[in-house]
Amino acid sequence: MAYQRIRQPKLSDVIEQELERLIVEGTLAPGHQLPPERELARQFDVSRPSVREAIQRLEAKRLLTRRQGGGTFVSESLWHNFSDPLINLLSNHPETQLDLLEARHALEGISAYFAALRGTEEDFVVVKACLAKIGEIKNDSDVDRETPVVMEFLVSIAEAAHNVVLLHIIRSLSPLLEQNISQNFKLLRRRPEALDNVSKHRANIVDAIVSGRPEKAHEMSHSHLAYIEETLLDLGREESRRERSLRRIQQGNESQ
Repeated sequence: MAYQRIRQPKLSDVIEQELERLIVEGTLAPGHQLPPERELARQFDVSRPSVREAIQRLEAKRLLTRRQGGGTFVSESLWHNFSDPLINLLSNHPETQLDLLEARHALEGISAYFAALRGTEEDFVVVKACLAKIGEIKNDSDVDRETPVVMEFLVSIAEAAHNVVLLHIIRSLSPLLEQNISQNFKLLRRRPEALDNVSKHRANIVDAIVSGRPEKAHEMSHSHLAYIEETLLDLGREESRRERSLRRIQQGNESQ
C-alpha cells in the first residue's frame, strides 16, 4: 500500500485561520487594533514573516486594514451592510420604527433565550456590568449618551448567546437599532414612569439570563419590547388627539 505524504500546514495559514476565527466570533471587533507584528509573532511563537504573510492575505480579503504609521485594524466596514442613504430613508419613516421593534422581538428574544441557555459566568459579568452602566446614566436625560450604552447591553446579550451569526446580524444592524433606541427614548421621556418600567424590564431579562431560565428570558424580552410598542402607540394616539383639539381651537378663533 502506498501512503500519501502528509503535508504540514504553513504557519502563515494557521495564523490566518486563527485571526479569522477571532473575527468571526467577535473577539476582534471592527476597529480593533491588532498588536504589532513583533508581539503577534511572540504570542504565536512564529517568525515575523509568517505573521506578515497572514496579515497581507487578510488585507486582501478586506478583513484587515493598515493605517500608515498607525498599525493594523479589523476593517471598520465589516458589519456596515446598510448604507447611510438606506439608514436615513428607513429612520425617517415612522412606520418603519414599529417594523424594527417587531424585528427586535425576534432578534433580542432569541438572544436572551440562548444567553440563558449557553452563557458563561464571564458572560454574565459583562451583561450585568452593562446593565449597571445604563442605571448610572439613565437619569442624565442625555439620549445621545444613553443610546450607545443600551446598544452595548444588547450586544453583550448576543455575545452571551454564543451564536456568531446572530451576533453579526445584530452588529450589522446597529446603526438602525441605535436610531430606533434613540427615537424611542425621546418619546418615552414624556412619561417618566415608562422609563422606570423599561429599567425594571431590563433587570428582569438579566435576572432570567443569569439564573439560567431561557424560556423566562425570552418571555421577559418579549414583554419589554411589547410594553415599549404599546406605550409608543398610546403616545401617538395622545398626540393625535392634542393636534385635533388644537385644530378645533384654531378653527373656532378664525370663525369669531
